[in-house]
Amino acid sequence: MLHLIVSDIHGAKSSAEKIVLLDNKYNFSNILVLGDVNYNGARNVPPVDYSPIDVTKILKSIVSKCIFVRGNCDSRVDEFVLEKEFYDLKKMKINGHNFVLTHGDLFNKGNYKIKKNTIFLYGHTHIYELTKLDNNRFVFNPGSISLPKNNNPRTYLIFDDEKETFSLYNIDDVLVDTLSMK
Repeated sequence: MLHLIVSDIHGAKSSAEKIVLLDNKYNFSNILVLGDVNYNGARNVPPVDYSPIDVTKILKSIVSKCIFVRGNCDSRVDEFVLEKEFYDLKKMKINGHNFVLTHGDLFNKGNYKIKKNTIFLYGHTHIYELTKLDNNRFVFNPGSISLPKNNNPRTYLIFDDEKETFSLYNIDDVLVDTLSMK
């Protein structure tokens, strides 16, 4: 099964539309949204297609598949309008693998003890990362699907739980990087 991992939409209508297009193409089991869904915050220039109302409407069409973690720009209103709980930290299993999901502002790879056999997913930095540590530990950041930093492209991750691979794609669906858990 395939799982989409995105972060830092920041109210970009085209990014929300891309998520739905990807789901229509792949029929993901889960869509893991690592925070900063609707608002751009005080440090980011709004995306050119900034429209939180549209983003909410678009994401509601797939909200049953979404697992949201709260970003530093998310509010209780986002939970209300999306009718879905946002977690500060979410632990879950996917095909027997231990996942920890967070945004990265409160819990990050520098202050969270990543246990053996754990996949740590975070956003917040707007910079992608695919790292394998010792003891079967992995750290992944999908970058930002709308406002990347450090001259990175807009990106998203797809986890194939059968092949045990994480594949990073740019917004034009070109493979940027991949990491196998094997």
